Amino acid sequence: MIDYNNKIFKPISNTENGETSNETVFCYKQIGNILTAEYLGGKIKSGHLIGLVDNDGKIEMRYHQINDKGELMTGICQSTPEMLDNGKIRLHERWEWTSGDYSKGESVIEEQ
Repeated sequence: MIDYNNKIFKPISNTENGETSNETVFCYKQIGNILTAEYLGGKIKSGHLIGLVDNDGKIEMRYHQINDKGELMTGICQSTPEMLDNGKIRLHERWEWTSGDYSKGESVIEEQ
């Protein structure tokens, strides 16, 4: 299992219907297979996620956030890790809004 505890991630790409950007910072915490994170920046005023990490480091998560329009947005996400040559982690994410327009998207975030 990959240990995400105390790792910082930033998006490097996102589909147009997403709200995160290269200004968003995710601060991950992990105890056992339970993952949590706080995030903010760009269009995100405050966000939290909670998820489960499997033996391959894949993450199944739920998230909620307040955007710069003052809207509460919620969603689900599956993240698949890629180990980079420099030892850092890149996460390939497939997500879906469970509020708003219920659209789907993909993003990539990378350990800083």
